[in-house]
Amino acid sequence: MEIYIPVMLSAGIIFLLMFIFGLISFKFKIPEVIIYILLGVVLASFLGDNELLFLIGEVGIVLLFFMLGMEFPIKQLLKVAKKVTPAGTLDVILNIGVTMLIVYLFGLGLLESLIIGGVVYATSSSITAKLLETNKRMANPESEFILGLLIFEDLVAPVLVAILVGLTAGVGMTGGSFTILILKVVALTAGAIILGQLLFTRLQNFFERYLSSDIFIMFVIGIALAYGGFALFLDLSEVLGAFLAGIMIAEVRKTEQLEHLILPIRDLTLPLFFLWFGTTIEFGAGVPMIPLLITLVVWAIIAKIIVGVVGGRMYGLSKKVSVRAGFSLIQRGEFSIIIAALATAEVMVFSSIFILVIAMIGIVFFQFAPKIAKKLYPDKKPEKVKLPG
Repeated sequence: MEIYIPVMLSAGIIFLLMFIFGLISFKFKIPEVIIYILLGVVLASFLGDNELLFLIGEVGIVLLFFMLGMEFPIKQLLKVAKKVTPAGTLDVILNIGVTMLIVYLFGLGLLESLIIGGVVYATSSSITAKLLETNKRMANPESEFILGLLIFEDLVAPVLVAILVGLTAGVGMTGGSFTILILKVVALTAGAIILGQLLFTRLQNFFERYLSSDIFIMFVIGIALAYGGFALFLDLSEVLGAFLAGIMIAEVRKTEQLEHLILPIRDLTLPLFFLWFGTTIEFGAGVPMIPLLITLVVWAIIAKIIVGVVGGRMYGLSKKVSVRAGFSLIQRGEFSIIIAALATAEVMVFSSIFILVIAMIGIVFFQFAPKIAKKLYPDKKPEKVKLPG
């Protein structure tokens, strides 16, 4: 006899398990992203293909990138992008370009190479920000460079996701269809900029009047979901749409108040995306493509160190501070997971293992980054002054 478990009871058990695993994460200083993915792997056989879990998790991802976008009014966005562009370009070349070449030389196709290049590309914003905060390094000179580089990646990655969504839609990608895809991205971006400049810059009084009301949260989240959904309607990524919606609403200059409004809902829904992603990972056939996995883990470490050291010098940091930055950029996270979710089963499992391994390695390197930098560039001892006589 089959026992019927009410959905409400299942939801309660899931949240309690996430709380317990969250406590473990807090105690051992392991990022929640990793813990929730592992919980999803454990619960996969119980949850199965759960559309409700996926939908709520999608809302969390949309709100995450909506809030990222809210940090950047257009003028500030251009200023940050300009300063960190040399390092950001090096980041793209090494972590997407060279990674694609490595994967292709291992015998995979161009699409798989691009997906894995995307997985390897972006440093985790959430893990890195939390590590900077908990290790009390937010005021260090390298933190501005690290955060600037993360912003650059946050600009590139949604566009990359949008392109990958188009390429993985099951339709053959010709030169013409790829051009249409790029035009859609440009149109969606231009629409957000125009709405931000012409409409939202004039809505400051409206926001001030209704911001404290209980119903205003529906308006704000409605904008995030609607523009993210419009991106999906155009066969693009909801992540790109949400990020652009955030840029659009940033023109109101009420980011701090809006963040307080959205944060509780994001923190409730976002972990469910990582949990859902964990449920999609199946290790039935074991770990695929082990030689490629080892190669990419090594390369992912080397590439980010190069970006930190060389890019940091381009940014104007000292050699010692650049080394500290390089060893603090290794961990991958949110964007890698979003891109991995677009892959076929084998590549998804491969990417999932890569993300888990490189995130843990990155956390260790982050903790030791100051010591490594100090070892390579020790502080100069003051010279002793000889007194006459």
